[in-house]
Amino acid sequence: MSFQGVDFLQIDRMLSEEERMIRDETRTFVEREILPTIEGHFEAHTFPDALSKVLGEQGYLGSFLPEEYGGSGASYVAYGLVCQELERGDSGVRSFCSVQSSLVMLPIWKFGSEEQRRRWLPDMAKGRAIGCFGLTEPDFGSNPNGMLTRARRDGDHYVLNGTKRWITNADIADVSLVWAKDDQGQIGGFLIDRGTAGLEQVEIKRKYSLRASHTGELIMEDCRIPVANRLPNAVGLKAALQCLDSARYGISWGALGAAMACYETALSYAKERVQFSRPIAGYQMVQEKLVWMLTEISKGQLLSLHIGRLRDMAASHHTHVSMAKMNNVRIAIEIARTARELLGASGITAEYPIMRHVMNLESVLTYEGTENIHKLILGKEITGLAAFDN
Repeated sequence: MSFQGVDFLQIDRMLSEEERMIRDETRTFVEREILPTIEGHFEAHTFPDALSKVLGEQGYLGSFLPEEYGGSGASYVAYGLVCQELERGDSGVRSFCSVQSSLVMLPIWKFGSEEQRRRWLPDMAKGRAIGCFGLTEPDFGSNPNGMLTRARRDGDHYVLNGTKRWITNADIADVSLVWAKDDQGQIGGFLIDRGTAGLEQVEIKRKYSLRASHTGELIMEDCRIPVANRLPNAVGLKAALQCLDSARYGISWGALGAAMACYETALSYAKERVQFSRPIAGYQMVQEKLVWMLTEISKGQLLSLHIGRLRDMAASHHTHVSMAKMNNVRIAIEIARTARELLGASGITAEYPIMRHVMNLESVLTYEGTENIHKLILGKEITGLAAFDN
């Protein structure tokens, strides 16, 4: 058996020709457009903003949506593979794609009016318009149902007041999808155009993680929007959670991409780094670490691939996605840390991508459901007993 790369279980055989082509094209794109400059952006605390339109031109934004709205009707497996390859480059780039695709374009398509779809989706698919998803608040992250943001009806307008924090793309978004409670206490989705009076879009700076990504706050003070800007079919928190399922699914693939980058770097380094007259890859303890890393990546690949197939058959459940997000991000961060250890002092330098992935994955481990929250979701599913307030 001849083995190269991270496809030890020959998972390529389980992909369609189109899925392999999309994966390979994305990998080439990352090597050409992202890897040469991403370390500089990470150090400078900047996102490569020109990339948004390039990602759109490549068809990576909202790829699973119908062609009439700018998508390409790609499979969910193909979308996952795109996320995997983008996060091989950097978590910030994959986050941009996830937010644009799963957290803004998907709800506009699934819950929006036809006018809202026509207005926003084609431009978002091309990267000409950027969106953000405003759910998390300063005091409510894991418990979004406790949100304080309100949308008060005033004639043919809604007046929004509240703050959303830790929002990817908040400071640059052309449209902000904000989740708020109306006069009846019902949670709904509201589209706010950039420049609307009463909306302040603020960048959060001085981060040690996701530095090559826009993160910010949305502050609404008597922010008036037309009634027509409410997503008509987004009824209750379950609508927002359906969008998060799609994004979390993409994260499960993306985290594997970061893990692959760290594993391949560590393997190459171990085969070249000589200590005590031979490469360190020849020592038992190093081989044990490399074997463990590859095994966990392989298991994670099978998990995400299977859930992707279920999603393409409309047969997946949100608890499936919780398992994949929980498992794959945890193994990714442990693989990144192990790779850093294998590289010794070199592992903390910008000469290698490992420390950047370690720091990024600290955020990925937390956002869109912490590890413990997903354990509680799964625990309720398998026992029928909720260990947390509904």
